[in-house]
Amino acid sequence: MKRRQFLKGASLGAGALAATVAAPAIASAQENLKWRMVMPWPKGTPGLGTNAEKFAAMVKEMSNDRLSITVYGAGELVPPFECMDAVEQGVVEMAHGTPYYWQGKNPVLNFFTTIPFGLTAWELSAWLRFGGGQQLWEQVYADFGVVPFYAGNSGMQAGGWFNKEINSVDDIKGVKMRYAGLGGEAMRRIGANITMLPPGEILPSMQSGAIDAAEWVGPWNDMAFGLYQVAKYYYVPAFHEPGPGLEIFVSKEKFDSLTPDLQAIIRYAAQAISENTLADFTFNNIQSYQPLIDKGVEIRQFPEDVILALADASKAAVEEIGTQSDVNKKIYESYMDMVKKSARYGKEFEATGLMQRAKVWGF
Repeated sequence: MKRRQFLKGASLGAGALAATVAAPAIASAQENLKWRMVMPWPKGTPGLGTNAEKFAAMVKEMSNDRLSITVYGAGELVPPFECMDAVEQGVVEMAHGTPYYWQGKNPVLNFFTTIPFGLTAWELSAWLRFGGGQQLWEQVYADFGVVPFYAGNSGMQAGGWFNKEINSVDDIKGVKMRYAGLGGEAMRRIGANITMLPPGEILPSMQSGAIDAAEWVGPWNDMAFGLYQVAKYYYVPAFHEPGPGLEIFVSKEKFDSLTPDLQAIIRYAAQAISENTLADFTFNNIQSYQPLIDKGVEIRQFPEDVILALADASKAAVEEIGTQSDVNKKIYESYMDMVKKSARYGKEFEATGLMQRAKVWGF
């Protein structure tokens, strides 16, 4: 009897000890965390701000309120182009954005958004998820103390709004334009005067005459931002943004402090929002295209000599980035290998199929 009583007491003691040891982990798992996420675009921006807020809602629901994320638009907490700095410096826990907005830290970040004549939306996703792109992206972002997650794509964008027709390379020279990423660098190299403005400043800058031309996204966003009011000619498609990627990035210190299930929730919520974002843009760009034309917009394509000049300028800029460091070279070679393989496949499958569809249905 005494032996059984001893074993019973020992068992209870061990259970109590285990409960004491496990208590901090359980408390940590149940803790209600409140994080802040900043963005470079105004809150509620179609496809961009709206999907950032959907991501935050997913995380809140999936975590049963253990992780709540408050979303702040451009300028509400930090200036639009300082979102990366804010996360890096611990001002906020995370951000929604696009990598080439931080290209001042390293121009190789363009590859994780887009490069001229580069990967389409699905090709970029394929490279990141299965072609080694994600690991290279994480390697670069480790220098800034943040962890990146792919968060979707706007799909093929528009080449921009111009208040005069572009009939030759000479028509580009001296034009003051808002152009992002390496597309802006290519335009600069063939004679344009480039400035990089936050999205919310594009319309007023066109209205005031501070700039003569601008690219933003595509029919859905461009109509929502009222750009048809200040320019007549709409050049499509974008040579420079065939499938620009979006991101959610988190302070590595904060991410590492999360329990494994909360880390997984962020990871899979980002994956879910990436599909939702591309579907959102695809549907609404299609729905917005004819209404935009109905407002008197004239659709144009850049002439061949302009495209060839932009191609030469783009190739030179991209190659230069690839020579700047061993990491940049690895990223350049990996991305361009995917481009070259995708080009033939895309020509013989997607491009041919789209031309056949247009012919069959009479468009």
